[in-house]
Amino acid sequence: MNGNLFEVVAIDERHRTVELQHFDATIESLEFEVWRETDIEPAQAPEDWSGSVDIDLEDLPEADHYAGNGWHDPMEFLDSYE
Repeated sequence: MNGNLFEVVAIDERHRTVELQHFDATIESLEFEVWRETDIEPAQAPEDWSGSVDIDLEDLPEADHYAGNGWHDPMEFLDSYE
């Protein structure tokens, strides 16, 4: 795929397509026949995962922002959700 990173996000057997999400978050659909003929190589996940979420790293909150808010233990939300 021209050296671009992507992830298979869905396989639609009814329409016989493979849905891809590229690193820049664009979605592409390939027919099964095209998918089989495409030269694809496995790749490691990119170190900078933020490409597909369109956010600058400096805009992310600090890790201690979540401390004490139940983010460290998702089970804490079960008792408080009503």
